[in-house]
Amino acid sequence: MRRLYIFPSIHTLTFLLALLALQLYLTCCSGDQLNSRTRKASSAENGKNAPPVPTAPAAVTFAFQSTASLRAIETVSKTTETGKTADAGNKTPKIKYMAGEDPQFAKWKGWPVKYPTPLPGSVLPMKRVVAYYGNPLGKRMGALGEYPKDEMLRRLKREVVRWEAADPSHPVQPALHLVAVVAQGKPGKAGKYRLVTPETVVNQVYRWAKEADALLFIDIQTGHDNIRTILPRFEWILKNPDVHLGIDPEFNLIESKAIPGTLIGTYDASDVNYVSGYLRDLVMKYHLPPKVLTVHRFTRNALTNYRNIVLRPEVQIVINMDGWGPPWLKRDSYKDYVVAEPVEFTGFKLFYHNDTRKGDPLMSPQEVLRLNPNPIFIMYQ
Repeated sequence: MRRLYIFPSIHTLTFLLALLALQLYLTCCSGDQLNSRTRKASSAENGKNAPPVPTAPAAVTFAFQSTASLRAIETVSKTTETGKTADAGNKTPKIKYMAGEDPQFAKWKGWPVKYPTPLPGSVLPMKRVVAYYGNPLGKRMGALGEYPKDEMLRRLKREVVRWEAADPSHPVQPALHLVAVVAQGKPGKAGKYRLVTPETVVNQVYRWAKEADALLFIDIQTGHDNIRTILPRFEWILKNPDVHLGIDPEFNLIESKAIPGTLIGTYDASDVNYVSGYLRDLVMKYHLPPKVLTVHRFTRNALTNYRNIVLRPEVQIVINMDGWGPPWLKRDSYKDYVVAEPVEFTGFKLFYHNDTRKGDPLMSPQEVLRLNPNPIFIMYQ
């Protein structure tokens, strides 16, 4: 049988050669595109003076050019450990984030946190609280007791105006944060290394708060006492709708029995859950708007098992960065102990004296607002 051979026409051969040339061109372009993204990612990681990444052969590069690979490379090119951002297709100047400011780090850690829908009358997050901390019986404890009442309230109002100007989108709610139970270096009559402020003084500060249209916070430093024992002693004042609570792990030393000031104490999630449960019961018992609970923190062990903290619609929990020092240290502490372990809302404490004792400036509202997430509770001591 004869075999029939069919030879392609000159037009068909021309078409096939053109198709082959097109495939080779696309392969080379893909390799160049990937190598370009890789070089930009390397530059973002190592700086402008980093040596260029060697160009791989086009065929090898093309073999690894999957959608997942390109997405990963684009992510590296946009975000670096130092907080610099750059778009792979845009040569705009890179943004440099200081500690605690990087939105990508915050997102990676779980911000924004999902929390219960705020109930009617909730303070947060609709308002930002700006508070003066201290006790009128001790001038060295903070701004609340350092100045005479009228001057103190004028200073607080001035801070409120500064924060309203820095962030007009958030109305500012002033507050007085009274340390109603003060840790002591001596055991005292009760042997608990703490001193309970007389009710007459608590009521006096409460009147000051009302005069300034401010909230009152009752702050407790337990010493060797138990929060479960001492907290119910303040039901008489906490049953008011404009009175809230703060607890301080630094001075909770019931387990270690160390003298306050010689060791940093701790609270566990179970302690925070007890306190928030107690506040929830008050809200329901007295038909109150939700309470705000501040938990001071500036070390890792100050708050353990944070993932076990229960969020309740009746109680809004603020983890307040309580460390003092130069701005870089405060930002580091905020990043490591507040942003890295998200609970619900965040706070930031500013020390008029301790933050500036070595010549560093006090952080301005604008500087604090660069932190991510933005602190919704600001305290001055």
